[in-house]
Amino acid sequence: MKNFDSLNDRIIAEPSEEPKIVIKTNLDPKQITEENPYAPKKGRVTPAFESFFKGDEA
Repeated sequence: MKNFDSLNDRIIAEPSEEPKIVIKTNLDPKQITEENPYAPKKGRVTPAFESFFKGDEA
């Protein structure tokens, strides 16, 4: 067990290997950069950024 007094971050859990549920609705913006505070202000959207926010479209 980690010493909680020496931690300097907020997350102490290991990443889960379980499946995630992502729900998209008709209220979500069509463009991933629209109303996205993490989108770059200038320049191109990287493929990693795009795949993270688009997710798997089935």
